[in-house]
Amino acid sequence: MVSLGGLARKLFGSSHDRRVKGLRPRVAQINALEPEIAALSDQELQNKTAEFRARLEQGETPDRLLPEAFAVVREAAKRVFGMRPFDVQLIGGMVLHEHGIAEMRTGEGKTLMATLPVYLNALTGKGVHVVTVNDYLASRDAETMGQLYSFLGLTTGVIVHDLDNESRRAAYACDITYGTNNELGFDYLRDNMTFDRSQMVQRGHHYAIVDEVDSILIDEARTPLIISGPLEDRSEFYNLIDTFIPALKPEDYEIDEKQRTATFTEAGTEKMERRLKKAGHLKGDGLYDIENVTIVHHLNNALKAHKLFLRDKDYIVRNDEIVIIDEFTGRMMPGRRYSEGLHQALEAKEHVTIQPENQTLASITFQNYFRMYTKLAGMTGTAATEAEEFASIYDLEVVEIPTNLPVQRMDEDDEVYRTVEEKYRAIIRDIKEAHARGQPVLVGTTSIEKSELLAERLRKDKVRNFQVLNARYHEQEAYIIAQAGVPGAITIATNMAGRGTDIQLGGNVEMRIRQELQDVPEGAKREAETEEIRLDVARLKEEAIAAGGLFVLATERHESRRIDNQLRGRSGRQGDPGRSKFFLSLQDDLMRIFGSGRMDSMLQKLGLKEDEAITHPWINKALEKAQKKVEARNFDMRKNVLKYDDVMNDQRKVIFEQRMEVMDSPDLTDIIDDMREEVVEDLVSLYFPAGSYAEQWNAPALQEDLHRLFNLDLPVTDWVKGDGVSEETVLQRTFAAAKERMNERREHFGPELTAYLNKAVLLETIDLLWREHLVNLEHLRSAVGFRGYAQRDPLNEYKTESFELFQTMLANLRQDAISKLMRIEVVQNEAETLPEMHAGHPAFDAQDEGNDMVQLTREQEMRTVRPEDRDPKDPSTWGKVGRNEPCPCGSGKKYKHCHGAFV
Repeated sequence: MVSLGGLARKLFGSSHDRRVKGLRPRVAQINALEPEIAALSDQELQNKTAEFRARLEQGETPDRLLPEAFAVVREAAKRVFGMRPFDVQLIGGMVLHEHGIAEMRTGEGKTLMATLPVYLNALTGKGVHVVTVNDYLASRDAETMGQLYSFLGLTTGVIVHDLDNESRRAAYACDITYGTNNELGFDYLRDNMTFDRSQMVQRGHHYAIVDEVDSILIDEARTPLIISGPLEDRSEFYNLIDTFIPALKPEDYEIDEKQRTATFTEAGTEKMERRLKKAGHLKGDGLYDIENVTIVHHLNNALKAHKLFLRDKDYIVRNDEIVIIDEFTGRMMPGRRYSEGLHQALEAKEHVTIQPENQTLASITFQNYFRMYTKLAGMTGTAATEAEEFASIYDLEVVEIPTNLPVQRMDEDDEVYRTVEEKYRAIIRDIKEAHARGQPVLVGTTSIEKSELLAERLRKDKVRNFQVLNARYHEQEAYIIAQAGVPGAITIATNMAGRGTDIQLGGNVEMRIRQELQDVPEGAKREAETEEIRLDVARLKEEAIAAGGLFVLATERHESRRIDNQLRGRSGRQGDPGRSKFFLSLQDDLMRIFGSGRMDSMLQKLGLKEDEAITHPWINKALEKAQKKVEARNFDMRKNVLKYDDVMNDQRKVIFEQRMEVMDSPDLTDIIDDMREEVVEDLVSLYFPAGSYAEQWNAPALQEDLHRLFNLDLPVTDWVKGDGVSEETVLQRTFAAAKERMNERREHFGPELTAYLNKAVLLETIDLLWREHLVNLEHLRSAVGFRGYAQRDPLNEYKTESFELFQTMLANLRQDAISKLMRIEVVQNEAETLPEMHAGHPAFDAQDEGNDMVQLTREQEMRTVRPEDRDPKDPSTWGKVGRNEPCPCGSGKKYKHCHGAFV
């Protein structure tokens, strides 16, 4: 029986089919240009880049250039690599150019496909970022594809760990920049912590293609990028708390594996209170008294570290360090640490050196970082299952690109066993059978621990010829994967997402040449041995095909269907035969957490014998539903994280824009004067409220604050006693005294030093208070969760209170900056000179859209425009506006309090 949706798809095709069909005419256009482009000499082909750039400058759009640009790249690929991009790669390239996600199966050539839109968009000169999941892939792709770009006259840079600022700046200045998501995000944060635009390395966010887009924008979306600085050392306290946990019994705590939470029961709480009292660390009578909030937090972290986080699954211990393992890719993530004391709790648990806790200096989520790009695109083998999330959060459409050749892989039904022991016996049986007939086998596991357990079992069963690929052997991964298609090869892999190397039946020719002939010099001997390797690989490929192609054998289902599909997709590349099968047991994490207890008892009643498996398409459907539930819950969690981060992101944008304005302004005098007046106004209104009686005034307090903050000795008390002054008179006298004091200091320092101090003090104060604000937001985020018990929406509470905190921070910013400028003293030796303060970096101004806009705005602001010629809705028509003039927008406020406001 065919559903209505299925019938519609049969008649009209899926939305993906219709989208691909709509792009076919442009493929025909590109193909029609092929003879003409192929007839060009190398020099004529290279000259096309300058021609395209000239046409863009004359107003032609990249969309109009697309057929010709793609035809040029295709011809260049033929000449540089000896590879001609398939028609389906052209379609994928168009999807990427049109702000979409191209879902292409493994082995279909995503890396080469990306060169088409990368070249086209790099012609604008604004820079293209190609984002990968690790340094190895970024370096490899930049080096390999850089040959193609260089042939066409474009420059390529790569951003990897341990580069200095000059190297980073040079890489970002290139037409095309390869880099990892982490490095790009951290560079953005570091750029917004610099004291001068010339120290910044990035030059805007124009166009990005994200490889393994599901891994970066979905799996890692919950983890913010954080730049932090150390706080005081509390290692002894962490070690003390850690000693309490091993003594706990199961009745002392509750574990929720679905929600990944661990909490103390009443018995456990009493036990902790007794231990803390004995150690002298409990304040008051009870653990949950307000003064013990921090201790409760550390106890919960220690409990999580012992009961939820598993060594060799969630982290490994290496070189006296806890190294996090990415739950989705199985890779080590050196340098990444859990926040809020959890990493220290794990260090105490494993008895390694405890690093100090950190204070957040700057942070951003990948969601908000990548949404800054004017145009964003992505590619992966598995995105369709998350199409809704890509559309709602990133406004990205997922398009399934057809394969170049029909898929011949056989996907078998899952086999479900009652126990893990039975499952492993069946797995080893199938591995042995496949190995005996010369079929290459790729075994997928969900953790390092399980991959090593399986390796140990294979050794016991006298199976020796296998390779283990997991976070421990990350360095050798490319070679291990490249040879996983050799007949009889057995490869155990923790995860296959973002490995960047295809499994080719018979082995990888280029990898073998690199490994086996690295010491053989160029010449006749090397050519002969190269040809031998090629013939040997071709022979081995025929053997592997005859044995059935690559057999993907998965030892467990992941929570995410995408991870399963990534593993399965390694088999059957480019029309090769293949086979895939998943083995499960009712004791697996997914089955256990999602209610297999009833199924176990039912199977026992039905008389399921030992080593018997149940296989049925219905089971596959039931598992898919369970995975969908997990994915939906994870989507909700990511959406929730984003809602909170959006609140902070709005504030982050304001602060970062203000920092830019300070760095770009050659003269901050007007801004400083406005801030000084606002601070004075706030102070006077605090102690002399408008419309109040003289008895309600607090002259001594105002006099004390003026001295403390501004070093002003004003006889405010005498004014009130002797003159019978009004609030307005006090305000005007204070204005005048503060202005006079500031002018004296400017004369004393001179214009050059004054300009330097204004900039340095303002930037330092912004950074200091922003760091404190981030800490306050973290604490607020922790606290508002409990408001739900009072029937109040935690998100609304967070929005309201974070806005109040932000307003308080801005008021403190004005007060602190003015106070420092009124009191600061400079000690300078005669030999010393001031550091240079640049308003921009000349090397980037010509190419940086952001800088061009800043320059354009300044030129417009310098013009004097008559009020009647200004368009209230278009600030670019206002020209120079006096800070005390009415704002041209028509709000009725002064310009300095409206569109000319600084924080």
